[in-house]
Amino acid sequence: MKGIESYRDLDVWKAAMDLVETCYRTTQSFPAGERFGLRLQVRRTAVSIPSNIAEGHERGSRQAYLNHVLIARGSGAELETQLEICRRLKYLTEEEARYTLGQAQGVGRQLSALVRALNRPQAQAPGPKPQALKPWTSSRT
Repeated sequence: MKGIESYRDLDVWKAAMDLVETCYRTTQSFPAGERFGLRLQVRRTAVSIPSNIAEGHERGSRQAYLNHVLIARGSGAELETQLEICRRLKYLTEEEARYTLGQAQGVGRQLSALVRALNRPQAQAPGPKPQALKPWTSSRT
């Protein structure tokens, strides 16, 4: 099994990228008056999810990674709220809303699983165990 070498190898990043595509497609038909309103906000929020996953992964520290994943998870909740607004305003059909919300919720579950994994204590690296040091004694008597 191949390990994770890049954020591009993460299933959650791939799912978040699919969500971005869906959001761009479904907001295409929004009213012209929403060009700089809800349409833009949905797109920006969706884009922030995989962007934060990628940035956090590349930061080089577990804590920075966790922080960015938490930001991505928050953006996911923000996106779900915006999609619900779009549904209520009838900018999305029930089918579009159900599908896109389902995708967003799936990404949210994956992000929550990643948060749990990053919060677990790190496993001890394999290898020889350090030898106990003997008390120092002088060779002089």
